[in-house]
Amino acid sequence: MSQLVEHHSRKAARILDSARELVLDHGAGKVTVSEISRAAGVGKGTVYLYWPSKEDLIRGLFARDLLTLMDQSISRITADPATVQPRHLAALLLRTTRQLPLANRTYRGDTELLRLFAEEPADRELFARINPAAMCSAVMPILHRHGLIRDDQPLPRQTYVVHAVLGGFFAAVSEPAIAPPGVDDPVEVLADTMATLLEPAAPPGRAAIAAAAEETVAVFRDVRAAVLDLIHRGQTPVP
Repeated sequence: MSQLVEHHSRKAARILDSARELVLDHGAGKVTVSEISRAAGVGKGTVYLYWPSKEDLIRGLFARDLLTLMDQSISRITADPATVQPRHLAALLLRTTRQLPLANRTYRGDTELLRLFAEEPADRELFARINPAAMCSAVMPILHRHGLIRDDQPLPRQTYVVHAVLGGFFAAVSEPAIAPPGVDDPVEVLADTMATLLEPAAPPGRAAIAAAAEETVAVFRDVRAAVLDLIHRGQTPVP
């Protein structure tokens, strides 16, 4: 049985939806529980039935975005191990994150959201594992070990490049008005960029791809479990 409170309560689902819209419109720091409760059509006390504080609710919103990102990534890589190749994996992450605005904002350095993850030691430890730099550092050695990326550059340099490129693309697709014009599909451009920067001239074999996919999925499952723990800690336990 799901332990996400919104799967058991329509009121909790409405609260989450209303909180998400308000945070995206006004920022995490300016939104109040009173505003969230009015938008959701519930009493202020009802919000506290499900989340002990506004901060727990907003951390839970971000965590749910990240949970979706992990679930979709695990599903795609499991269904097609070739998705773990740099061009496909980067495209998957960008395409999915574009649909998850809170995760996108946090990954781009939204100071209000990041501050929420600095309040408790357990949250700081979690964010240290799930931020883009940490994810790159966890996955890149796997791809390198199985020959899915070139071996003519030091791995730390390649990891830095991937982190920087992804961050730039996240920012560009989030604010298209300030990005250079003339690109219809940024995801395709990112895929081509990753292929040029990272992929070896000789394509890896199926066995190498399958092994890299299995290890990458294990990393994502570990992150997923940590994110789910954050959600559980921040909401009233489901009966």
